[in-house]
Amino acid sequence: MNTTVGATVKWGVLGAARIAEQALIPAIRAAGGHVAALGCRDLQRGQAYAQRNGIPHTMGYLDLVQNADVDAVYIALHNAAHLPWALAALAAGKHVLCEKPLTLNARQVAQLQAAQRIHGRFAMEAFMYRFHPAIEQLHALVRDGAIGQPRVMRGAFAFVLDRPEDVRWDPAMGGGALYDVGCYPLDLMRQLTGEQPDVLAAQASYTDRGVDHALSALLRFGDATAHMDCGFSLPFHQGFEVLGAHGALRVDQPFLNKDRDVVLWHDAHAHRFPPTDAYVRMVSHFQRAIRVEEPLRYPLDDALAQAETLDRVFLAMEPAPTGAM
Repeated sequence: MNTTVGATVKWGVLGAARIAEQALIPAIRAAGGHVAALGCRDLQRGQAYAQRNGIPHTMGYLDLVQNADVDAVYIALHNAAHLPWALAALAAGKHVLCEKPLTLNARQVAQLQAAQRIHGRFAMEAFMYRFHPAIEQLHALVRDGAIGQPRVMRGAFAFVLDRPEDVRWDPAMGGGALYDVGCYPLDLMRQLTGEQPDVLAAQASYTDRGVDHALSALLRFGDATAHMDCGFSLPFHQGFEVLGAHGALRVDQPFLNKDRDVVLWHDAHAHRFPPTDAYVRMVSHFQRAIRVEEPLRYPLDDALAQAETLDRVFLAMEPAPTGAM
Protein backbone atom coordinates (compact mmCIF):
# COMPACT_ATOMS: atom_id res chain seq x y z
CA MET A 1 0.00 0.00 0.00
CA ASN A 2 1.29 3.42 -1.00
CA THR A 3 2.00 5.49 2.14
CA THR A 4 5.29 7.09 1.16
CA VAL A 5 5.56 10.78 2.04
CA GLY A 6 4.84 12.83 -1.06
CA ALA A 7 3.88 9.84 -3.22
CA THR A 8 0.97 10.03 -5.66
CA VAL A 9 -2.20 8.46 -4.29
CA LYS A 10 -3.96 6.23 -6.83
CA TRP A 11 -7.73 6.43 -6.61
CA GLY A 12 -10.61 4.24 -7.65
CA VAL A 13 -13.98 5.92 -8.09
CA LEU A 14 -16.93 3.71 -7.18
CA GLY A 15 -20.00 4.82 -9.09
CA ALA A 16 -20.50 6.90 -12.24
CA ALA A 17 -22.20 9.68 -10.32
CA ARG A 18 -22.69 13.33 -11.17
CA ILE A 19 -20.92 14.45 -7.98
CA ALA A 20 -17.81 12.47 -8.92
CA GLU A 21 -17.70 13.89 -12.44
CA GLN A 22 -18.35 17.49 -11.47
CA ALA A 23 -16.41 17.70 -8.22
CA LEU A 24 -14.35 14.76 -6.96
CA ILE A 25 -12.52 13.63 -10.10
CA PRO A 26 -11.31 17.18 -10.82
CA ALA A 27 -10.47 17.62 -7.12
CA ILE A 28 -8.38 14.45 -6.99
CA ARG A 29 -6.35 15.61 -9.96
CA ALA A 30 -5.99 19.15 -8.64
CA ALA A 31 -4.76 17.69 -5.34
CA GLY A 32 -2.06 15.69 -7.13
CA GLY A 33 -3.79 12.32 -7.06
CA HIS A 34 -4.28 9.91 -9.94
CA VAL A 35 -7.70 8.53 -10.91
CA ALA A 36 -6.69 5.01 -11.86
CA ALA A 37 -10.03 3.24 -12.34
CA LEU A 38 -13.80 3.52 -12.33
CA GLY A 39 -16.09 0.92 -10.77
CA CYS A 40 -19.49 0.77 -12.43
CA ARG A 41 -22.40 -1.67 -12.43
CA ASP A 42 -23.23 -0.94 -16.09
CA LEU A 43 -19.89 -1.40 -17.85
CA GLN A 44 -21.06 0.11 -21.14
CA ARG A 45 -22.22 3.27 -19.39
CA GLY A 46 -19.09 3.20 -17.25
CA GLN A 47 -16.78 3.04 -20.24
CA ALA A 48 -18.44 6.11 -21.78
CA TYR A 49 -18.16 7.93 -18.43
CA ALA A 50 -14.52 6.89 -18.03
CA GLN A 51 -13.63 8.00 -21.54
CA ARG A 52 -15.33 11.35 -21.00
CA ASN A 53 -13.36 11.87 -17.78
CA GLY A 54 -10.00 10.46 -18.88
CA ILE A 55 -10.08 7.42 -16.57
CA PRO A 56 -7.96 4.59 -18.01
CA HIS A 57 -9.79 1.53 -16.66
CA THR A 58 -13.42 0.51 -16.06
CA MET A 59 -14.52 -2.56 -14.08
CA GLY A 60 -17.17 -3.88 -11.73
CA TYR A 61 -17.43 -2.76 -8.13
CA LEU A 62 -15.69 -5.77 -6.60
CA ASP A 63 -12.86 -5.71 -9.12
CA LEU A 64 -12.36 -2.02 -8.36
CA VAL A 65 -12.04 -2.40 -4.59
CA GLN A 66 -9.70 -5.37 -5.04
CA ASN A 67 -7.54 -3.71 -7.71
CA ALA A 68 -3.88 -3.75 -6.70
CA ASP A 69 -3.25 -0.44 -8.48
CA VAL A 70 -5.73 1.42 -6.25
CA ASP A 71 -4.70 2.95 -2.90
CA ALA A 72 -7.93 4.73 -2.00
CA VAL A 73 -11.58 4.44 -3.00
CA TYR A 74 -14.04 7.29 -3.30
CA ILE A 75 -17.61 6.00 -2.89
CA ALA A 76 -20.23 7.93 -4.85
CA LEU A 77 -23.03 5.34 -4.74
CA HIS A 78 -26.53 5.77 -3.32
CA ASN A 79 -26.69 5.98 0.47
CA ALA A 80 -27.78 2.38 1.11
CA ALA A 81 -24.71 1.09 -0.76
CA HIS A 82 -22.18 3.03 1.33
CA LEU A 83 -21.77 0.50 4.13
CA PRO A 84 -21.30 -2.71 2.11
CA TRP A 85 -18.80 -1.17 -0.30
CA ALA A 86 -16.90 0.72 2.38
CA LEU A 87 -16.55 -2.58 4.26
CA ALA A 88 -15.40 -4.33 1.08
CA ALA A 89 -12.84 -1.62 0.35
CA LEU A 90 -11.41 -1.67 3.88
CA ALA A 91 -11.20 -5.48 3.77
CA ALA A 92 -9.27 -5.17 0.50
CA GLY A 93 -6.76 -2.84 2.14
CA LYS A 94 -8.02 0.42 0.64
CA HIS A 95 -8.54 3.77 2.31
CA VAL A 96 -12.10 5.05 1.97
CA LEU A 97 -13.49 8.51 1.32
CA CYS A 98 -17.27 8.13 1.24
CA GLU A 99 -20.00 10.60 0.37
CA LYS A 100 -22.23 11.75 3.17
CA PRO A 101 -24.12 10.32 4.90
CA LEU A 102 -21.38 7.81 5.57
CA THR A 103 -24.00 5.21 6.56
CA LEU A 104 -27.72 5.07 7.30
CA ASN A 105 -27.37 4.91 11.09
CA ALA A 106 -24.93 4.80 13.97
CA ARG A 107 -24.96 1.02 14.19
CA GLN A 108 -23.55 0.85 10.67
CA VAL A 109 -20.77 3.33 11.53
CA ALA A 110 -19.82 1.04 14.42
CA GLN A 111 -19.43 -1.78 11.88
CA LEU A 112 -17.01 0.39 9.89
CA GLN A 113 -15.07 1.22 13.04
CA ALA A 114 -14.62 -2.49 13.75
CA ALA A 115 -13.46 -3.12 10.18
CA GLN A 116 -11.06 -0.20 10.34
CA ARG A 117 -9.45 -1.55 13.49
CA ILE A 118 -8.95 -4.92 11.81
CA HIS A 119 -7.62 -3.68 8.48
CA GLY A 120 -5.73 -0.56 9.54
CA ARG A 121 -6.95 1.83 6.84
CA PHE A 122 -8.46 5.29 7.03
CA ALA A 123 -12.13 6.00 6.37
CA MET A 124 -13.67 9.48 6.32
CA GLU A 125 -17.07 10.98 5.60
CA ALA A 126 -16.81 13.39 2.65
CA PHE A 127 -18.22 16.60 4.12
CA MET A 128 -16.32 18.96 1.83
CA TYR A 129 -17.85 22.14 3.28
CA ARG A 130 -15.84 21.64 6.49
CA PHE A 131 -12.65 22.48 4.61
CA HIS A 132 -13.77 25.85 3.26
CA PRO A 133 -11.76 28.75 4.76
CA ALA A 134 -14.97 30.56 5.76
CA ILE A 135 -16.12 27.58 7.81
CA GLU A 136 -12.67 27.18 9.34
CA GLN A 137 -12.76 30.88 10.27
CA LEU A 138 -16.24 30.45 11.76
CA HIS A 139 -14.90 27.68 13.96
CA ALA A 140 -11.94 29.82 15.02
CA LEU A 141 -14.13 32.79 15.96
CA VAL A 142 -16.47 30.64 18.05
CA ARG A 143 -13.57 28.76 19.64
CA ASP A 144 -11.80 32.03 20.53
CA GLY A 145 -14.89 33.45 22.18
CA ALA A 146 -15.55 36.21 19.64
CA ILE A 147 -19.31 36.10 20.35
CA GLY A 148 -19.27 34.45 23.74
CA GLN A 149 -20.93 31.13 24.44
CA PRO A 150 -23.23 30.10 21.55
CA ARG A 151 -26.87 30.43 22.58
CA VAL A 152 -28.90 30.20 19.37
CA MET A 153 -28.13 28.55 16.02
CA ARG A 154 -30.14 28.51 12.81
CA GLY A 155 -29.27 26.49 9.74
CA ALA A 156 -31.04 25.73 6.48
CA PHE A 157 -30.31 23.89 3.25
CA ALA A 158 -33.05 23.28 0.69
CA PHE A 159 -33.63 23.08 -3.04
CA VAL A 160 -36.16 21.72 -5.51
CA LEU A 161 -35.29 18.17 -6.59
CA ASP A 162 -37.27 17.97 -9.81
CA ARG A 163 -35.92 14.70 -11.25
CA PRO A 164 -38.45 11.97 -10.33
CA GLU A 165 -35.98 9.22 -11.27
CA ASP A 166 -33.33 10.49 -8.83
CA VAL A 167 -32.29 7.87 -6.25
CA ARG A 168 -32.85 10.42 -3.49
CA TRP A 169 -36.58 9.84 -3.93
CA ASP A 170 -36.18 6.09 -3.35
CA PRO A 171 -36.60 4.86 0.25
CA ALA A 172 -34.82 1.58 -0.55
CA MET A 173 -31.71 3.52 -1.52
CA GLY A 174 -31.58 5.73 1.54
CA GLY A 175 -33.41 8.67 0.03
CA GLY A 176 -34.71 11.74 1.79
CA ALA A 177 -33.89 15.36 2.51
CA LEU A 178 -32.50 14.80 6.00
CA TYR A 179 -29.82 12.42 4.70
CA ASP A 180 -28.99 14.59 1.71
CA VAL A 181 -29.08 18.20 2.91
CA GLY A 182 -30.30 18.34 6.51
CA CYS A 183 -27.11 16.59 7.54
CA TYR A 184 -25.11 19.74 6.72
CA PRO A 185 -26.55 22.25 9.21
CA LEU A 186 -26.82 19.52 11.84
CA ASP A 187 -23.16 18.68 11.38
CA LEU A 188 -22.10 22.30 11.69
CA MET A 189 -24.19 22.77 14.83
CA ARG A 190 -22.60 19.71 16.34
CA GLN A 191 -19.07 20.76 15.35
CA LEU A 192 -19.43 24.28 16.76
CA THR A 193 -20.77 23.17 20.13
CA GLY A 194 -19.02 19.84 20.58
CA GLU A 195 -22.38 18.50 21.81
CA GLN A 196 -24.90 15.87 20.81
CA PRO A 197 -28.43 17.28 20.57
CA ASP A 198 -31.61 16.70 22.42
CA VAL A 199 -34.30 16.82 19.74
CA LEU A 200 -37.17 18.86 21.13
CA ALA A 201 -39.41 18.54 18.07
CA ALA A 202 -39.21 17.44 14.44
CA GLN A 203 -41.86 17.67 11.74
CA ALA A 204 -41.51 16.19 8.25
CA SER A 205 -43.54 16.08 5.06
CA TYR A 206 -43.38 12.81 3.15
CA THR A 207 -43.89 11.52 -0.36
CA ASP A 208 -46.39 8.70 -0.84
CA ARG A 209 -43.41 6.33 -0.69
CA GLY A 210 -42.41 7.58 2.75
CA VAL A 211 -39.43 9.73 1.78
CA ASP A 212 -39.06 12.97 3.76
CA HIS A 213 -39.03 15.91 1.34
CA ALA A 214 -39.29 18.79 3.83
CA LEU A 215 -38.27 18.86 7.47
CA SER A 216 -37.97 21.28 10.37
CA ALA A 217 -36.42 20.42 13.73
CA LEU A 218 -35.93 22.20 17.03
CA LEU A 219 -32.93 20.98 19.00
CA ARG A 220 -30.77 21.77 21.99
CA PHE A 221 -26.99 21.36 21.82
CA GLY A 222 -25.83 21.83 25.42
CA ASP A 223 -26.72 25.46 26.25
CA ALA A 224 -27.58 26.36 22.65
CA THR A 225 -31.02 26.13 21.09
CA ALA A 226 -31.01 25.34 17.37
CA HIS A 227 -33.46 25.36 14.50
CA MET A 228 -32.88 23.43 11.26
CA ASP A 229 -34.82 23.41 7.99
CA CYS A 230 -34.14 21.26 4.94
CA GLY A 231 -35.98 20.04 1.90
CA PHE A 232 -36.30 18.84 -1.67
CA SER A 233 -39.53 20.76 -2.26
CA LEU A 234 -38.52 24.27 -1.16
CA PRO A 235 -36.85 27.10 -3.11
CA PHE A 236 -33.07 26.98 -3.10
CA HIS A 237 -31.78 28.35 0.16
CA GLN A 238 -28.77 27.81 2.37
CA GLY A 239 -27.57 29.74 5.39
CA PHE A 240 -26.23 29.47 8.88
CA GLU A 241 -26.01 31.79 11.88
CA VAL A 242 -24.94 31.50 15.48
CA LEU A 243 -25.76 34.01 18.20
CA GLY A 244 -23.83 34.33 21.41
CA ALA A 245 -23.99 36.53 24.49
CA HIS A 246 -21.66 39.12 22.90
CA GLY A 247 -22.38 39.02 19.19
CA ALA A 248 -23.51 37.11 16.12
CA LEU A 249 -21.91 35.26 13.21
CA ARG A 250 -23.62 34.47 9.92
CA VAL A 251 -22.36 32.62 6.86
CA ASP A 252 -23.97 33.16 3.48
CA GLN A 253 -23.62 30.13 1.15
CA PRO A 254 -22.03 27.89 3.82
CA PHE A 255 -22.55 24.44 2.29
CA LEU A 256 -22.66 24.58 -1.51
CA ASN A 257 -20.20 27.22 -2.62
CA LYS A 258 -17.61 25.89 -5.06
CA ASP A 259 -18.00 28.72 -7.59
CA ARG A 260 -19.26 31.47 -5.30
CA ASP A 261 -17.98 34.10 -2.94
CA VAL A 262 -18.73 33.25 0.67
CA VAL A 263 -19.36 36.02 3.18
CA LEU A 264 -18.86 35.50 6.90
CA TRP A 265 -20.56 38.26 8.87
CA HIS A 266 -19.31 39.09 12.35
CA ASP A 267 -22.04 41.41 13.54
CA ALA A 268 -21.95 44.14 10.85
CA HIS A 269 -18.44 43.37 9.63
CA ALA A 270 -18.11 41.22 6.48
CA HIS A 271 -15.24 38.79 5.86
CA ARG A 272 -15.37 37.94 2.16
CA PHE A 273 -13.83 34.71 0.84
CA PRO A 274 -13.32 34.30 -2.93
CA PRO A 275 -14.47 31.12 -4.70
CA THR A 276 -12.62 28.18 -3.18
CA ASP A 277 -12.78 24.52 -4.13
CA ALA A 278 -13.34 22.85 -0.76
CA TYR A 279 -13.33 19.46 -2.51
CA VAL A 280 -9.66 19.98 -3.42
CA ARG A 281 -8.84 20.97 0.15
CA MET A 282 -10.66 17.89 1.48
CA VAL A 283 -8.92 15.48 -0.90
CA SER A 284 -5.53 17.10 -0.24
CA HIS A 285 -5.98 16.59 3.49
CA PHE A 286 -7.12 12.99 3.08
CA GLN A 287 -4.11 12.19 0.90
CA ARG A 288 -1.74 13.73 3.43
CA ALA A 289 -3.35 11.58 6.13
CA ILE A 290 -2.93 8.47 3.96
CA ARG A 291 0.76 9.31 3.58
CA VAL A 292 1.00 9.83 7.37
CA GLU A 293 1.97 13.47 6.88
CA GLU A 294 -0.74 14.75 9.25
CA PRO A 295 -3.48 13.31 11.47
CA LEU A 296 -6.90 12.63 10.01
CA ARG A 297 -9.08 15.59 11.04
CA TYR A 298 -12.40 13.72 11.00
CA PRO A 299 -12.01 10.07 12.05
CA LEU A 300 -14.87 7.63 12.40
CA ASP A 301 -15.57 8.71 15.98
CA ASP A 302 -16.83 11.94 14.46
CA ALA A 303 -18.87 10.07 11.85
CA LEU A 304 -20.43 8.03 14.65
CA ALA A 305 -21.47 11.19 16.50
CA GLN A 306 -22.98 12.57 13.29
CA ALA A 307 -24.91 9.36 12.66
CA GLU A 308 -26.20 9.40 16.23
CA THR A 309 -27.46 12.95 15.64
CA LEU A 310 -29.34 11.89 12.51
CA ASP A 311 -30.75 8.87 14.37
CA ARG A 312 -32.14 11.17 17.07
CA VAL A 313 -33.85 13.42 14.51
CA PHE A 314 -35.35 10.45 12.67
CA LEU A 315 -36.66 9.08 15.96
CA ALA A 316 -38.36 12.39 16.75
CA MET A 317 -39.94 12.85 13.31
CA GLU A 318 -43.60 12.14 12.88
CA PRO A 319 -43.95 8.72 11.25
CA ALA A 320 -44.24 8.33 7.50
CA PRO A 321 -47.75 7.79 6.08
CA THR A 322 -49.32 4.43 6.84
CA GLY A 323 -48.56 1.96 4.08
CA ALA A 324 -45.55 3.89 2.72
CA MET A 325 -42.93 1.65 1.21
